Amino acid sequence: MKRRRARSIPFLAGAAIFQRMFTRVGCQGRPPRFVSEFYPYASLTHTIRLVEDTAHVRLSDVFRGAPLAVLEATAAILLARLYRRHAGREFAETYREFSLAQGTRRQLMRMRRKRGRRLTSHPRGMHHDLDGLFARLNRRHFGGRLRRPRLGWSPRPWRTQLGCFDPALDQIVISSRLDRETVPQYVVEYVLFHEMLHVKHPIRRASCGLEAHSAEFREQEKHFPLYERARRFLTRLR
Repeated sequence: MKRRRARSIPFLAGAAIFQRMFTRVGCQGRPPRFVSEFYPYASLTHTIRLVEDTAHVRLSDVFRGAPLAVLEATAAILLARLYRRHAGREFAETYREFSLAQGTRRQLMRMRRKRGRRLTSHPRGMHHDLDGLFARLNRRHFGGRLRRPRLGWSPRPWRTQLGCFDPALDQIVISSRLDRETVPQYVVEYVLFHEMLHVKHPIRRASCGLEAHSAEFREQEKHFPLYERARRFLTRLR
């Protein structure tokens, strides 16, 4: 049974908001025509794209119903990015407070569970078996007590990311770029170990925003036996 695709929703009031913020941000020249919508992204994403005299705006539908001040701040940030201006601290703080609020984070988690791409690959790759490596690392570093999320390889080799733990989908994905004969097992183990630490140390709110790598996380990461050697190999790989 095919999953029903979510639809975008026109943001009719968006044109007036973007026109107003165009002036407040200090953008130069004649403002474009704004066409905006709330789009069912799988994460907190907003985009603006200028095509001739029309700016096409897509805001995450998580922001549907957000306070006017938050929508204005989002518009200011997008326009500043497009026209290479400075949005201002006030807008950045308004956007940050709303996006980090517990209600927003809960809504994002629900949305991610519904729309996120679930693993379809097997943990056993061409050269490395994530199942076996997870069990070994779990015994050695977590006393066998770390719960096991779904494990798999990325459909395509990632260039800028080596691994990812998605708490909403409860899965660890490792870049298939590492599933090679030329990549030593300890390197794959290190990347998997890093993602396992994300399972143990969930992302939390801190004074500077969301903290993914706490001091405790970084300290435990260094307990990996070939920590420096693995990092040097990955530096050369990139």
